[in-house]
Amino acid sequence: MQQNDSLRNVAIIAHVDHGKTTLVDALFKQSGVFRADQRVDDRVMDKMDLERERGITIAAKNCAVRWKGVKINIIDTPGHADFGGEVERSLSMASGAILLVDSSEGPLPQTRFVLRKTLEAGLPVVVVINKIDRKDARPQEVLNEIYDLFIDLGASEEQLEFPVLYAIGRSGVAMNNIDDPQEDLSPLFEAILTKIPGPAYDPEQPFQMLVADLDYSDYLGRLAVGRIMHGKVLPRNPWPASARAAKPGPCAPPAFRSMTAFSSPRWRRPGPGDIVVLAGIEDVTIGDTICTRESPRALPRIRVDEPTVAMRFGINTSPLAGREGKLVQSRAIQDRLVKESLRNVAIRVEETSDRDAFLVKGRGEFQMAILIETMRREGFELSVGRPEVILKKGRQRQDPGAH
Repeated sequence: MQQNDSLRNVAIIAHVDHGKTTLVDALFKQSGVFRADQRVDDRVMDKMDLERERGITIAAKNCAVRWKGVKINIIDTPGHADFGGEVERSLSMASGAILLVDSSEGPLPQTRFVLRKTLEAGLPVVVVINKIDRKDARPQEVLNEIYDLFIDLGASEEQLEFPVLYAIGRSGVAMNNIDDPQEDLSPLFEAILTKIPGPAYDPEQPFQMLVADLDYSDYLGRLAVGRIMHGKVLPRNPWPASARAAKPGPCAPPAFRSMTAFSSPRWRRPGPGDIVVLAGIEDVTIGDTICTRESPRALPRIRVDEPTVAMRFGINTSPLAGREGKLVQSRAIQDRLVKESLRNVAIRVEETSDRDAFLVKGRGEFQMAILIETMRREGFELSVGRPEVILKKGRQRQDPGAH
C-alpha cells in the first residue's frame, strides 16, 4: 500500500454547538479560499435555509483548501444525534478526524457517538479543545475527560497518542500550548499535515470509488459523490456502472451506462483519495462501488446504526385538506420519501396496509421534524402520526404502525 501525500481528507466531528462550523469558516478564510477584500457570510457551508435558521448543521458537506501545497478536503459533519447517519457516511471518505470539544462542557453524548465511530474506522484523531476564552473554561479537566473517553471506547495505543490543540474558533486562533501566543490557525493546519496520513491505496488495483453521497442536476441527472479508493479518473472516458454486493469481493456488473467525469480548463486528473463527483449512472445509490467493467469488485458498504423512531406519513384527510399545499397525492408523497431515503442513509421508507400511508423510520424526532418542515416548504401537504419508538426484543424488531 502507498499513500497520497499531496492530499488529506479530514472530518470535523463534535457534539452540537461545540463550534465545528465556526472553525471551518475560519479555516477557509485563512487558507486563501476567499479574497482578502471579499465579504463572506457566517456558516459558509450551511446552505439549507433550516440550517441557517436553526444554527445547526443538518447535512454533512465537504470543501477543499490548500496549505503548503497540500490539498485538504474538510468534511463538516452534523453534531446532533438525530443526524448520526450523516456522520457515519462522511467518515467513509476521511483518513483522519478533528475532534472538537467545548472547554467548558467537555465531552457530551454525541461526542461519545462520533468518537466511537471514528475509532471503529481506525482513523487517527487530532483533539481540539475549543472556546478556551470562556469564563468557565476548564481545559485541563476536559482533557482528562477526553482521555477517559478514549480509554472507555477501547482506543488503540496509537490512537491514544493523539495531539492536543487549544483554540478559539470565532477568533480564528489555535495553539499547541494554552499559554502560546494567539496568532492564527497555523498550528492546526500543521497538525493536519503531520498527524493525519494521506489516503492509502494500492497502485496495482483498478479504479474503485465508494459512493458516500448523492446529488442531482437538472442537466446531468443523478450525481454520485465519493472517495476514489484506488486508480484514477480519466476525463471524457466512458466507465461502467456501479457494482453492488452484500459482501466485498467480485460481483457481476449491472446494466451499463456511460459515465463521464467533470472536466474544466484547470482539469487535474483525480487520483486515489480524491473526493469527486461523477455523473451518468441513474440507479446509483449510497454505498455502491463504482469500478471498471474488467474488474467489478465491490467495497464494503457503508453501515449505519438501525433506526430508532417510526412515524406514519400519509395524505391529509382533514376537512381543511388542499388549502396549504399543492402536492397532496399519495404518489407524490411516496416519491419524495423514497428520494429522501436514497440521499439519507438513516431514513427508511416502507409501505403499509393503507395504500395512502407510509411508515418512515429514522434516528430521532428532530430528524423527522426537519423532514416534515422541508417537505412543507417544498409544497407538500400531508398528515403525520405521532413518533413511536422501534422496540427490539431478542433478534426481532417490532415495528410500530406496519400493520
